[in-house]
Amino acid sequence: MSQAHETMQDREPTPNNMEPFWLPFTPNRAFKRDPRVIARAKDMHYFTPDGRPVLDATAGLWCCNAGHGRDKIVSAIRKQAAELDYAPAFHFAHPKVFELASRLSMMMPDDLNYCFFTNSGSEAVDTALKIALAYQQACGQGTRTRLIGRERGYHGVGFGGISLGGMPANRKAFGSLLPGVDHLRHTYSFEHQAFSRGEPEWGAHLADDLLSLIALHDASTIAAVIVEPMAGSTGVLAAPRGYLQRLRQICDDHGIVLIFDEVITAFGRLGHGSAAERYGVTPDIMTIAKGVTSGTVPMGGAIVRDHIYQAFMQGPENTIELFHGYTYTGHPLAAAAALASLEVFQEEGLFARAGALEQTWADAMHGLKGLPLVRDIRTIGLVAGIDLEPVEGQTGARGLAAMDTAFRDHDMMIRITADTIALSPPLIVSQQQIGEIAAKLEKIIKGLG
Repeated sequence: MSQAHETMQDREPTPNNMEPFWLPFTPNRAFKRDPRVIARAKDMHYFTPDGRPVLDATAGLWCCNAGHGRDKIVSAIRKQAAELDYAPAFHFAHPKVFELASRLSMMMPDDLNYCFFTNSGSEAVDTALKIALAYQQACGQGTRTRLIGRERGYHGVGFGGISLGGMPANRKAFGSLLPGVDHLRHTYSFEHQAFSRGEPEWGAHLADDLLSLIALHDASTIAAVIVEPMAGSTGVLAAPRGYLQRLRQICDDHGIVLIFDEVITAFGRLGHGSAAERYGVTPDIMTIAKGVTSGTVPMGGAIVRDHIYQAFMQGPENTIELFHGYTYTGHPLAAAAALASLEVFQEEGLFARAGALEQTWADAMHGLKGLPLVRDIRTIGLVAGIDLEPVEGQTGARGLAAMDTAFRDHDMMIRITADTIALSPPLIVSQQQIGEIAAKLEKIIKGLG
């Protein structure tokens, strides 16, 4: 036994022993030297172990759309845990998962009526990609195996998601990934879109990149295209006006499945139940997660249109139509949490509330224009991306400093991606709290100098 292993074995399994936990997307050694720890949460605030309130300007990781510790959601989870803790989803099911699927089919646009549940956005994406490939086979289009993503896209961390995603740091350590993948250009141009509010007017023509890939590979080889209506994790890049409509048209013309990754944008983030509703464009498959349970219990899903589902419902009725699924598909606690979250969203009108606050939010965020180090600001719905001037030769250092300063000195949680501050407060945020977020950001940015 190695000395390191002996040391680990001798340590007490206490909360103060931080070493065994390998944190995701985090510089572990630096974090463990000076950790940022939160112990509880309520409504718009996290609280540190010593009770210090920290304003949540990120809804956790884009997910706590109804805020924290909401009584209706907490009660539903407790009740469900006591009533039915687990039910298998292979050849069995429980009532609440059917109720949830029905509720979601009613709120989604057009004929997005069938829900395949997963446990995360990453699983939702890989599920959507597999459904798209299997759908093409079911339609007699077995040559359609190529998948198209987009530069600066983020589709989770499964092998499918990182293959179709376009963030180099997420890809470079993991080899060649999936074969037969190509990418559209990203839609951001500082020259044409700087300090944009809502959907940029420039960039719809970039959807025609798909025509170039069709010319290169031939449509008969392309199964699906996946895009985020708003690319969140890469720094808040809203789809240009007309871009998604053009993608929809091209996919229809060439028999290509169109997938919207709405893991971030669904459930009110852009002032509607989905980005598809906001943009007036219905994909063939929509991935969801995060806000569906307001971050309380892990859950995701792929919601498909009628023609996708019906393509599988052929042949003998006693055969499995899709050889895919997860142990925790439609978990009872997740289903209960999602149903309660949907009730909170509806009862409090949170989607419409987010839409009504969009202008106030945009005014507050764009009021930071002109501060030292601010290169660009983009807003849409209740989301903002603020690009900071990087430290020469140290990409991400300024963003990390901003996040750390926000937490330690200004009692606020923000999210960063490299040197971009990304903000997405819970939909219960007040106008006063929007002002507070902006005032704190001004102090944080001025202090980075």
